[in-house]
Amino acid sequence: MDPAFERHCSELVARERSGHTAVVEGDLLYVWGGYMSIADDEVFLPNDEIWMYDLDEGTWKVFHMTGEVPPSMSGTCSCSLNGHMYIFGGCDDNGQTNQMYCVDLTDGKYMWRKIIHEFGSPPSSRDKLSCWVYNGRSALIIYFGGYGHKLLTDVDSRNRSFIIDETSWVEDFFWGWNNEVHIFDPTQSSWSEPQTQGRAPAPRAAHASSTLGCRGYICGGRVMETRMSDIHCLDFSSWTWSEILPASTSPVGRSWHTLTAVSDSTLFLFGGLSVDCKPMSDGWLLDVETKKWTEFEHPFKNKPRLWHTACPSKDSEVIVFGGSCDYILLVDTGHCNDALVFQLQPYPLSRICEDYIAKNVRTRETLRNQLPLLPPKLLKAVQRRICFYRPSKKQNIS
Repeated sequence: MDPAFERHCSELVARERSGHTAVVEGDLLYVWGGYMSIADDEVFLPNDEIWMYDLDEGTWKVFHMTGEVPPSMSGTCSCSLNGHMYIFGGCDDNGQTNQMYCVDLTDGKYMWRKIIHEFGSPPSSRDKLSCWVYNGRSALIIYFGGYGHKLLTDVDSRNRSFIIDETSWVEDFFWGWNNEVHIFDPTQSSWSEPQTQGRAPAPRAAHASSTLGCRGYICGGRVMETRMSDIHCLDFSSWTWSEILPASTSPVGRSWHTLTAVSDSTLFLFGGLSVDCKPMSDGWLLDVETKKWTEFEHPFKNKPRLWHTACPSKDSEVIVFGGSCDYILLVDTGHCNDALVFQLQPYPLSRICEDYIAKNVRTRETLRNQLPLLPPKLLKAVQRRICFYRPSKKQNIS
């Protein structure tokens, strides 16, 4: 093995954090923001750095960010669209915000741009919301829910779209949970609110969401002291809400969990904080056609997570990064920086072969001798997997 190649496999690792945001672009996982605990203080992670995890090599890099850099924050909502990461909302040192920022992940510059809308009105300030990306006639980012503040004069008590948190108010500002749907069109830089049909979900925050085709799904979340387990679907072609009533045993109610699309009809739920305030490590698969939940067996039952991120990767993998293993409202010290790789489908034969070579090349002389005989493209792919399985690597990837 080339010593220079082995030295290239860095031991740099992203800091532990919760309430961060993450997206996958190609074979790379990008992580930004969030907070960690130092002694009794909650400290935001630097806003001018973005961490990149190579999913093939299992290595981390960190890049300095410039431009119109957002404030350090947690609870922001992000998505990846056309090679750009968009973030909206979140909570910084001054409370919740309703600002939007964008960064190109493909040009190597990592320069933030603050988005100034041309038309419409943005949502009110909020954090712990969710979003869907819908590629219809034009690509849209659709936001749902969250926790934030409004002027009392802006609260319409008749349609119950905003539930006031009676423990949190300052003069004419009231905090609370909402079930609003807002659309951002990046090409027009415009905001709008669709007229939805059907029975909308109850207001909530810290819920989970995912997109399947022309439908957006939400699951669970918190309103007041209630953590829910319900599932709702919004059809983007008609803007009609419908509730999915499971035809099987369901996961317990929770918040701060994740929901990830792993096939055209299947969603993967992981972790969260349960109704009895227990950090969870269970995984579930929902078939949206049969409306049945199935508990998914996995090797991370001893690694509960809440307020983590979960991103779909190639070969039907889901990459969970960071989060906390504590009930963070009482004990806030268990922030994590390991990446958990969930295999949701059997790997293709090419992946199985690459991994076999990568795991065994150091101990089997025949494999080492034949490695240079591989075609250049395949050799490069195998070398990346060898880096992933390097024996000296810190055990932060599972």
